[in-house]
Amino acid sequence: MKNSGISRRGLLKGSGALLAGAAFSTRVMAAAPPPEPITPTLIEAAKKEGKVSYYTSTDLPVAEKLAKAFEAKYSGIAVRVERTGAERVFQRIGQEYASNIHAVDVVNSSDAAHFIVWKRDGILAPYVPEDVAKFYPTEHKDVDGQFASWRVWLSIIAYNTSLVKPDEAPKSFADLLDPKWKGKIVKAHPVEPVYASEGSPLIIGPNGIFKGSPNPNAAKLFQSFCFSRDAQQLIIDVGGLRSVHPQTQEKPGRTPFKDIKTMKDDAAAVEKEGDAIKARYTKLFRV
Repeated sequence: MKNSGISRRGLLKGSGALLAGAAFSTRVMAAAPPPEPITPTLIEAAKKEGKVSYYTSTDLPVAEKLAKAFEAKYSGIAVRVERTGAERVFQRIGQEYASNIHAVDVVNSSDAAHFIVWKRDGILAPYVPEDVAKFYPTEHKDVDGQFASWRVWLSIIAYNTSLVKPDEAPKSFADLLDPKWKGKIVKAHPVEPVYASEGSPLIIGPNGIFKGSPNPNAAKLFQSFCFSRDAQQLIIDVGGLRSVHPQTQEKPGRTPFKDIKTMKDDAAAVEKEGDAIKARYTKLFRV
């Protein structure tokens, strides 16, 4: 894998505004391939391979439920879940590819910038599941068909309902600058969500297939399953995540994703100031 020692700043390049307007606005390499439906031929070929390796940074209960749902639907194909943090997923794949080890079939990362690097290095395989082509907004799929938004969630404000009354809660990020909140901004619960008036930052976790996939047919089948309505509903129900698949149902009582104003980051600014932003966050929250 090229640039396996790339810095975190390099990874941040392009990540901030992946979903701003032309969300996955990576350099166009070639026209996206036509969408591929799940066919008996694909299923048979996948069953002959018998397994698929999934590297992911999603919560383990979500990944395991997803794997079990796939195995139940396509008996005879085992899903090997390799779950760790996004940065470690990226580092592991870099180390493996540097050693000419091709163990990963399908990858998911909560850092969408990883996909920019993998695409630039030419190691992602173009593959467009039928559901992605039919239902996913343009801004949530790569123009070359190399990855798409598998999971979506928001970075929101929330207030402790035991300490703050609803009418006193902040309504925007600007409200957090009020001196009354000094020393009181922490991670706590129970909480009530607040979708900031400026917009809530959108976080994307794409899925992609590697060209060096050892189980290419099982990888395609698993990728198609991941973007199906059933799998997308699973990540909502089990993980509390969001989905851009229009046929899914939101959790009861939760503000629908389509009704939430989202904040689009500036990719150039994120690339330039990413390290400083992280350092300040660490200083403020001592994490």
